Amino acid sequence: MQALIVTVVVVAVVALILLALSIKVVTQYERGVLFRLGRVVAVKEPGLRFIVPVIDRLSRVSLRIITMPIQSQGIITRDNVSVDISAVSYFRVIDAVKSVVAIQDVYSAINQIAQTTLRKVVGRHTLDEALSDTDDLNAGIREILDTTTLEWGIEVTLVELKDIQLPDSMKRAMARQAEAEREKRAKIIAAEGESLAAAALGDASDTMMAHPLALQLRNLQTLIELGVDKNTTVVFPAPLMSAIGELGAFLARESAAATTFAPVSQPGSTLDPVDSEAVPN
Repeated sequence: MQALIVTVVVVAVVALILLALSIKVVTQYERGVLFRLGRVVAVKEPGLRFIVPVIDRLSRVSLRIITMPIQSQGIITRDNVSVDISAVSYFRVIDAVKSVVAIQDVYSAINQIAQTTLRKVVGRHTLDEALSDTDDLNAGIREILDTTTLEWGIEVTLVELKDIQLPDSMKRAMARQAEAEREKRAKIIAAEGESLAAAALGDASDTMMAHPLALQLRNLQTLIELGVDKNTTVVFPAPLMSAIGELGAFLARESAAATTFAPVSQPGSTLDPVDSEAVPN
C-alpha cells in the first residue's frame, strides 16, 4: 500500500512538471516560433499556448521597435577630413521565422552592418555635405540597411546621425570662415544703405532746388534741434554756395577799390619814365 502511494505521488509530480513545461504564454507584442523536433511547424499568436514537452520548443520574438545606438566611427570624408560620427537606428521584426532561422544573432548583426554602412555612406560625401545634407545621409544609410536586413525579416524604420565631432583645427577654420562671411554681409548691407541714402539725398536736393523755401524751413528745423539743450551756440543759417559767391564778390570789390585808390609817388622819388609822364603836374 505504501509503495502504491509513493508511485501515485511520483506520477502526480511528473504530471505537474510536464504540465508546467507544456504551458507557454505569448504576450501581445511577441510572436512564438514553434519548433517540433528541430523543424518550424507554426507561429503562435499572443495568448496561452500548449506545447509538447521535450519534443517542442517555443522561441519568442519581440515585434516592438528597437532602438540601437551606432558607436562613434572615425571616418575620412571625400575631401580628406577626419571626423567622428555616431548615429542611432530604429528597427523592428516583420518576419518572426526569418529573424530566428535566417541569422544567429540578429541584434549583433544589425549593429555591425550599421557601423560599416555609416562609414561607407559618409565617406562618399564631403564635410560640408555631411554637415548640411544630413537627411540625404540618413536616407542613404537606411536604404542600404533595408536591402540587407529584409532577408533577415527585419525592417529598419529610421536612421539618424546623432553627433559629428570635428578636429579643433577644423573648428577654428570654420569659425574664421563664418566670421569672414558675416563681415562680407555687413559691408554689403552698409554699401546698400549708403547707396539708398545717396539716392534719397539726391531726391531731397532736387526738391529743394525746385522749392527754395524748403531749404529755409530745413535750416529752421536745424536751429530748433540745436536749441533743445541749453547752450551758448549762435548759428547764422546761410546757403553755402550763395555765401561763397557773396564772399567772392566782396573780395573782388575790395581788390578793385585798393587798386583805384593806390597812393601817388612824391616829387623827387625815382619813377619810371612811363610812370612820370602818366602822373600830371
